[in-house]
Amino acid sequence: MRLKLQELERALLDDNDDEEDIFATVQSMEIDPDIAEWADPVQNMLLHDSPKESSSSDSNLSSISSTKEVSNSSPRTPKQLLYECARALSEGNKEEASSMINNLRLIVSIQGDPSQRIAAYMVEGLAARIASSGKCIYQALRCKEPPSSDRLAAMQILFEVCPCFKYGFIAANGAISEAVKDDKKVHIIDFDINQGSQYITLIQTLASRPGKPPHVRLTGVDDPESVQRSVGGLNIIGQRLEKLAEVLGLPFEFRAVSSRTSIVTPSMLQCRPGEAIVVNFAFQLHHMCDESVSTVNERDGLLRMVKSLNPKLVTLVEQDMNTNTTPFLPRFVEAYNYYSAVFDSLDATLPRDSQDRMNVERQCLARDIVNIVACEGEDRIERYEVAGKWRARMMMAGFTSSPMSTNVVEAIRKLIEQYCDRYKIKEGIGALHFGWEDKNLIVASAWK
Repeated sequence: MRLKLQELERALLDDNDDEEDIFATVQSMEIDPDIAEWADPVQNMLLHDSPKESSSSDSNLSSISSTKEVSNSSPRTPKQLLYECARALSEGNKEEASSMINNLRLIVSIQGDPSQRIAAYMVEGLAARIASSGKCIYQALRCKEPPSSDRLAAMQILFEVCPCFKYGFIAANGAISEAVKDDKKVHIIDFDINQGSQYITLIQTLASRPGKPPHVRLTGVDDPESVQRSVGGLNIIGQRLEKLAEVLGLPFEFRAVSSRTSIVTPSMLQCRPGEAIVVNFAFQLHHMCDESVSTVNERDGLLRMVKSLNPKLVTLVEQDMNTNTTPFLPRFVEAYNYYSAVFDSLDATLPRDSQDRMNVERQCLARDIVNIVACEGEDRIERYEVAGKWRARMMMAGFTSSPMSTNVVEAIRKLIEQYCDRYKIKEGIGALHFGWEDKNLIVASAWK
């Protein structure tokens, strides 16, 4: 079954030339000293075993290309030790992996340089995998109360100092505001409003529209399984947004639907005639199980249900990496490469002894890392996919791409110029990619 799924995935994502051409390209690449720290087996495994994610410009096929052997006499870096530990675990050698974890804990620090900081959290993920405690740790890091000031502060800091996340919201908001510019009634449906940050700027934009502002309804699904807040916490967020809209003079209604996302039906959303329906998926769809987890494909099922609403626009914002279908070892490498870029970006904007920075890393990043590394099956909630796979899913559900306008793209470019020049924006196939240096972090797209 797994082989059949991988064959299907290759067929869906086969945008480039054949495998032989890819292999030749990888073999001819100049060796990067940083990449050379990973051992040979990763390259071989990713070239021959993992599904091809051809839409990701920084997939492991191109990022792990070294065939240089690392000298046994030279000191091993935390990165090398992490890989060796992960490989031992993938081979079922828990005793050897446990010994490596003890050694790693002596050389990593959540207050050190980026490589030490990410290693500290990756180590705990490996330890949780051995102890089969990843699910418990993940649940323990949930917000059991309405969003605390500490949690809100950490997320806001993350959006400011690693703005790729914020750019994803801005891109979605730009697409939404342009799509409904002539509509008098707008109904936005969001299956995970999170802390509501995205809608603060969208409400401001719609309220400042020339002429009479539209009547806006925002429906949020309050999933009891959400990792972002307790049941009922969404109402508090809705009240904040209602107060903001009232101050700005925007006719606004908020409604929370208490239900598991997977069983939401059109009737529960109470769409009204004459409304322009917009559905926003921001960092949410990757939490839904797909065909690789269960025969009940909740991810595609939700997209088909949304299609039945005949929405004017659907926006999709996700982290651009594959932690869904890849086996443990290449998934570990993928996660390390991705979060290394995030930790590096934080290093460029916040001092290493900053309490704000440690809060961001612990409250916003550590939970995901532990879940990706430690958990399998239904316990692995953070199941990200690359842009090409999302594109395939959206098209199979009956949607067509609606590329971001030049106005939206240029507005974001100007914002990026205010930050470090190592942040990048790149236009892909109907999508915008936001990244740090050459690593794509966030992808945003719009669909009709």
